[in-house]
Amino acid sequence: MAYDKQALIDQLSQLTIMELADLIDGLKETWGVEAVVAAGGAAGGAAAPAAEEKDEFDVVLVDAGSSKINVIKEIRAITGLGLKEAKDMAEKGGAVKEAASKDEANKIKEQLEAAGAKVELK
Repeated sequence: MAYDKQALIDQLSQLTIMELADLIDGLKETWGVEAVVAAGGAAGGAAAPAAEEKDEFDVVLVDAGSSKINVIKEIRAITGLGLKEAKDMAEKGGAVKEAASKDEANKIKEQLEAAGAKVELK
């Protein structure tokens, strides 16, 4: 089967981080493999060298916000913690995920912020 390599590269470079994460999850599920996403390329520019320096991030919950129940649900979905542990984390804050890839950290941050939490990447 022939494919147009450049067309595929162009199409992938137009995807959002969430779309790429979904694609990676689909590839893992279909082929049973781990995919590694390299930083750089189309995102480039002057910010690329700074982004390449750090490739692992800690997702830290700063504040659960006013809709704590939704945040607890997201924490449980992300971490697999029990209800009590997720509730404690929502109340006290702390690292939700440590040493996550940039894409994974951003995905988790977006999920928690959508639930109403304040999150930092360190």
